[in-house]
Amino acid sequence: MGEVLALFAQMRWQDVVDILLVAFVIYHVILMVKGTRAMQMIMGLGLVFLAMVISQRLELETINWIVGNFLSSFILVIIILFQSDIRRALARMGRGPFFASGAEASHTLEEVVRSAVSLASRMLGGLIVLERHMGLADYAERGTLVDARVSRELLVSIFQPPGPLHDGAVIISGDRIKAARCLLPLSTNPNLGRHLGTRHRAALGLSEESDAVCVVVSEERGRVSVAVDGRLTPDLDAAALRTLLFELFEVEPSRRRRWWRLGRSARA
Repeated sequence: MGEVLALFAQMRWQDVVDILLVAFVIYHVILMVKGTRAMQMIMGLGLVFLAMVISQRLELETINWIVGNFLSSFILVIIILFQSDIRRALARMGRGPFFASGAEASHTLEEVVRSAVSLASRMLGGLIVLERHMGLADYAERGTLVDARVSRELLVSIFQPPGPLHDGAVIISGDRIKAARCLLPLSTNPNLGRHLGTRHRAALGLSEESDAVCVVVSEERGRVSVAVDGRLTPDLDAAALRTLLFELFEVEPSRRRRWWRLGRSARA
């Protein structure tokens, strides 16, 4: 006990700051990977370390040699396994504001909500991708360029079959519809339910590779879901969808109330 007290007595304020910063980073890393494929990979690496310790204790030379050679390139292994998560984390560190103004954000998000609800009521499928801090130019270039201001009428018409653009995703950047009929990577998560269709898997796949917010409308069930950070929030009504989007894009409540007042006065 005395040795522990002596150790604390020798600590400098820089040591305390150092420990707190490391704890802060570890905490946020855990929050970032919780519930994603990265957490499963971390658990797998933990099992590899456990195998190394056991092989050393039991003097299992062959297993110890295999594990030791695997971990000798630990940094390279981490970069390969977590490349998408590292890319997303670095993009978040240097992120800037998504919208130029709160009014612009409110208008865009409200039009997306109205579009999703309208598509769901008509049992029409749709996939709307909202770009945040990581650019989606690679996916937009593979689609059909639109470059138009976001509006419910345009979004609904795009997903109206048998139109030429109704398949694939619509990518929105700021207050502009950048492209339609975009192909997205499908999620490879083996734990996804079999009831999820291609649109949902594409939304999850992109949300695993970027920080985009993907709004999915199921044509089979007429339900709206949101995929972000590799997680799917299903069965959202208009109010729940609006609240979630405004929270994800950090639009202040005052901005929301102002938008609703303007909307009510316009309808009056």
